[in-house]
Amino acid sequence: MTTKPRIPYRNEGLPALRIILVLSSLSPLFILWAIRGNCLIPDSWFLSACIVIVIVPNIFLLCRIRSARRNSDTKTIRAGLVDEHQSQILVYLFATLLPFYREEIATYRDLAAMIVALMFIVFLFWHLRLHYINIMFSIFKYQVFTVHSPDDGNPYTGKEPFVLITRRRHLQPSEDYTAYRLSDTVYMEMNS
Repeated sequence: MTTKPRIPYRNEGLPALRIILVLSSLSPLFILWAIRGNCLIPDSWFLSACIVIVIVPNIFLLCRIRSARRNSDTKTIRAGLVDEHQSQILVYLFATLLPFYREEIATYRDLAAMIVALMFIVFLFWHLRLHYINIMFSIFKYQVFTVHSPDDGNPYTGKEPFVLITRRRHLQPSEDYTAYRLSDTVYMEMNS
């Protein structure tokens, strides 16, 4: 009886960066909340908290990109099967931002419900590895692709997909791309 080689669980790596990427992906929500305000928390506190939650994760993201460039933390990736995720930005906007924006925070119970719902979304983004969805990438005309390595007979190749953030409009299978590592499964190609 032949047994398949066991594929070990792959740790994503850089967990702090992943949570920062998730929070930076929710920046538009906090911008909307800052503009809208609420009747429970004084504006100076609420506005300050929203600004911090928008700015700090995005600064960390920029620092990680700068660090990867400075340290030449690159990897050459060979594309196999490629999936484009342009539509995920729209799903993200409608699924997370609009329901929260419309919700009125009039009581402490509403605030608690909003925080718990936000925690669920952060958990789902973390657990489902959707930390690469960021409207800032779209603003700067980057595309997001999920790339599977081509099957070369190695039992470990192609088992773990990765995300490539690039300005290219299309990726060609069997072509090599050199990109900076943001996390162990998220790479960013700067000069394309």
